[in-house]
Amino acid sequence: MSDIPPPTRMNQQVFKGKKKAASSGHRLLKKKADALKVKFRDYAKAIAETKGSMASDTSAAFFSLTAATYAAGDFHHKVREGNMRARVRVGAGVDNVAGVKLPVFTQLDTGGGQQAESLGLTGGGSKIDACRTKFEGLLTALVKLASLQTSFVTLDEAMKVTNRRVNALENVTIPKIEGILDYISRELDELEREDFTRLKK
Repeated sequence: MSDIPPPTRMNQQVFKGKKKAASSGHRLLKKKADALKVKFRDYAKAIAETKGSMASDTSAAFFSLTAATYAAGDFHHKVREGNMRARVRVGAGVDNVAGVKLPVFTQLDTGGGQQAESLGLTGGGSKIDACRTKFEGLLTALVKLASLQTSFVTLDEAMKVTNRRVNALENVTIPKIEGILDYISRELDELEREDFTRLKK
């Protein structure tokens, strides 16, 4: 009991203030934890849906690549030799959920890669265009999935920290403050009874 302060009215008021602050902090953290749980479930659902559609998208994209190779011949070396700039870049942003900053990736079209239009002039041009479209769709899904999974991991860590704080307030801090307040109240009542007895004599 060495960390318990002297039983005075001033200390009683101080610890009443601490209890009030801890209770309001606990209430706010509980709301934050609930908001994070809702967002966490949304992300989990979105990841499951995106992964589910990606299996068929990947299969379709690689099948279209095979079809384009069959129709236009082996055009891989032409793609590698071409002086092409990146057509798509990935930008990073931040989404704020209940005070937690979540990374968000966005796909940016740079307008480059126009030199690839000459591919397939000798044959198989429509198949190459279809292949390009399929892989662009797959890339969009990959960027979305990367964004969702990165945010999901960050959100998971934030949820763990918030839940630890809620539990610490609920099971350690608030009961400790209540125990100190009970001790101070008992001691003050005892002092009042002693004073009353002394005055009576």
